[in-house]
Amino acid sequence: MYDIAVIGAGITGCSIARELSRYNIKILLIEKNSDVADGTTKANSAIVHAGYDAKPGTLKARFNVPGALMYEKLCSELDVPYKKTGSLVLAFSPEEMKTIQKLYDQGIANGVPDMEIIGKDKVHEIDGNLSDEVVGALYARNAGIVSPWELAIALAENAVENGVELFLDSEVTRIEKMNGLYRLHMGDRFAEARFVINCAGLYSDKVNEMVAAPSFKILPRRGQYNVFDKSLGNFVNTVIFQCPSDSGKGVLISPTIHGNIFIGPDAEDIEDREAVQTTLEGISYIWEASARSAKGLKPNAVITAFAGIRARSSTDDFVIGESKEAKGFINVAGIESPGLTAAPAIAVHVADIVKGLMGGLEVNPGFNPVRRRVVRFMELSEEDKRILIKQDPRYGRIICRCESITEGEIVDAIHRKAGARSLDGVKKRVRPGSGRCQGSFCGPRVMEILARELGIDIKDVVKNNRKSYILAGETKDNSLYEDIHDIAAASRKV
Repeated sequence: MYDIAVIGAGITGCSIARELSRYNIKILLIEKNSDVADGTTKANSAIVHAGYDAKPGTLKARFNVPGALMYEKLCSELDVPYKKTGSLVLAFSPEEMKTIQKLYDQGIANGVPDMEIIGKDKVHEIDGNLSDEVVGALYARNAGIVSPWELAIALAENAVENGVELFLDSEVTRIEKMNGLYRLHMGDRFAEARFVINCAGLYSDKVNEMVAAPSFKILPRRGQYNVFDKSLGNFVNTVIFQCPSDSGKGVLISPTIHGNIFIGPDAEDIEDREAVQTTLEGISYIWEASARSAKGLKPNAVITAFAGIRARSSTDDFVIGESKEAKGFINVAGIESPGLTAAPAIAVHVADIVKGLMGGLEVNPGFNPVRRRVVRFMELSEEDKRILIKQDPRYGRIICRCESITEGEIVDAIHRKAGARSLDGVKKRVRPGSGRCQGSFCGPRVMEILARELGIDIKDVVKNNRKSYILAGETKDNSLYEDIHDIAAASRKV
């Protein structure tokens, strides 16, 4: 029996679970996929928005600015890379400068700090590769970039360290309302909780309808991206937006927290909530649109394309609050942009809702907000590298040459709380497979390490979930199992 069950382990659910772990209550975090941060959280623009875009008076506006202001401390506690880059919203005509003024005025109303409207010359001082057609921009210094999946994983890890239980591969298929509690059915098992927090993302309307009549609908919107390798260096140093439209914030060009550049997204309303494939039309569109902001991006520098689906609500705002029909059932839904930015502030607000419903909460005396530090080997000094290798020789073995990731880092990622259990799980935590070769060199070695550390057969190592097998069977003359070992052995010799 749990006090609270949180459904959905994306950035919002993990933020709420970690925030509630400050209190002396029994919490269950439930995720239908095989890892946390496996939905929209792993496929978005990774921007910490300043807060000028949200319409004053909305929940988006209410939580964006305070959420952004929490990031520096939060990422420091959890040892997650975060950088305050600033952002530019570009205008290409006097008419678009009127939109810039409107955004500035909204930002003032929302309490956004450190903004100004600047002219063409100042724009090019900030980022010299931008188009000569730019006439001005809104400059918001408080915007930044982060790795959403690394942050969600860190939040989940810290939550588990502070007593939260995590169920993976546990899709909630039915919820029973019982006397003073809810019974959540997940395949062949169930869990009971006094309160339920619905953070089910793209399926949050479906989960809500398990206990109440429809009150909102999720309208999936797909966005596609291209990621470039690090050869582009500092092509842009800030987050570059164009003037927004009814479809969203538009196609942007942005640095990533790990030194890449990406462009995207487009905005396509779709019905299939799992349609994360990219399309020729979508990728062509983001190239055409981004070329308006800056020329010089080279197609041969693209290392991957991906698509994410935003959980847009029919209310055109966040949906946060206790259900009118189901006492103790709290919806936290429609958390599209600026949801990543707002998540820490939303978590505090939801904790306040829980306090009100439970008549106050006793502080967890053992709560520790600081996650155990992550070793990023290539960021260490030469002396610290030598010391670490002497203590653990696995840090002296490079597995991913594109990103310079060591065996020690991979092993640590597997054995942490809420640790990696798949090839993508390792990639999300420490980035082998994120570089130019996209895992073609290091993938077999990571599979070997996963099999060894988890005590499983290498044929049971999966890409991201139980159905995404990598080794399917035998070839004519040899088994794929042996092929993988041969490739791994060859990579060790290089």
